[in-house]
Amino acid sequence: MKRFTAKEVQEKLENGEPLNIIDVREVDEVKEGKIPEAIHIPLGLVEFKMNELDKKKQYVMVCRSGARSGRATTYLEGQGFDVINMDGGMMAYEGKTN
Repeated sequence: MKRFTAKEVQEKLENGEPLNIIDVREVDEVKEGKIPEAIHIPLGLVEFKMNELDKKKQYVMVCRSGARSGRATTYLEGQGFDVINMDGGMMAYEGKTN
C-alpha cells in the first residue's frame, strides 16, 4: 500500500499540487471539518460509488486515523485504482479544513 504522511499531503496542497482526495469518514465526523479539496464518500459507500471514480486518476484516501482509509485503499487497489493512504488521518493533519 502506498502512503503519504498528513504533512506530505498538507505540503502538496500548500504548493498547489492537484490532489484527488476522498474522505471516507462518516457524515458527523466530516461536519467537524474536512480538507477543502476532499470529496466525501463514507467507507460503507465506497464499493457502490467507485464507478464514479476514474481509474486514470490517483486518489488519496483520508479518514480520522488512517485505519478506515487504509481499508478503502486496499479495496480500491484490488479493483485496479491508483490509491494512496494518508497515514495518521485527520488527527495528524494540520492544514486548512472547512
